[in-house]
Amino acid sequence: MTEWTLPETFAGSTGSVRWNRLGEPGRPPLVLLHGTPFSSYVWRAVARSLARDHQVFVWDMPGYGMSQMSAGQDVSLAAQGRVFTELLAHWGLTEPVVVAHDFGGAVALRAHLLHGAAYRALALVDPVALAPWGSSFFRLVREHAEVFERLPPALHGALVREYVGSASSPGLHPTVLERLVRPWLGERGQAAFYRQIAQADQRHTDEIQDRYPAIGVPTLVCWGEDDAWIPVAKGHELAAAVPGARWEPVPGAGHLVQEDAPAELTAALLAFLRRLA
Repeated sequence: MTEWTLPETFAGSTGSVRWNRLGEPGRPPLVLLHGTPFSSYVWRAVARSLARDHQVFVWDMPGYGMSQMSAGQDVSLAAQGRVFTELLAHWGLTEPVVVAHDFGGAVALRAHLLHGAAYRALALVDPVALAPWGSSFFRLVREHAEVFERLPPALHGALVREYVGSASSPGLHPTVLERLVRPWLGERGQAAFYRQIAQADQRHTDEIQDRYPAIGVPTLVCWGEDDAWIPVAKGHELAAAVPGARWEPVPGAGHLVQEDAPAELTAALLAFLRRLA
């Protein structure tokens, strides 16, 4: 598998952010946001395809992937929305196309609706956006985060592998699974894994859910039809809430559409982008 690197660093308000850009300068800007418990690595195939016609920006949120992980760090959706707004200003992007997955969807929505981040268009891929959300596992960890942080490393590793793997419908390639799990291993990674779950709070989408009808940019809602994490019915509900939103189901894909059906997702995004021209 081709290595994925983020050579650039931005000093965000909640920790350093690692990022990269692909594609030639001067091309239309497009930003990709990952979800939890993932990283920008899940976008590698889609990003390289989109970079043929766009300048594509990728980043790992603070507390994830290659970005800073530290004790006491604020990695909540509220913090990530502020950091993304800071990052757009750092990049000098005034109206990029934004493509966001899972928690990244909530981050992009908060930046747009609460912090004034302007987008050319918005594509949401299986986003966390509508109540209720949060699995029984999330609730258990939130209530006992300090206990989970003390799990023996082998048990923690097995738990994370099972959890990450369940985001795919057909199953992840072993190399991909290990690459996604790697940041969460070791003393620092284990603490960071439970920290981000402990701070996942539905109130951060409750604050913006009533504002979705005010979204005025072209919007695409993509959803893996076999998503076991967030029911496809939530996708229909979200598409109905955003005026003029285009609905694009992806057959055979689970929650990690980027891994399960990268060609189909790329095709859907390219079709959406062509309509903006």
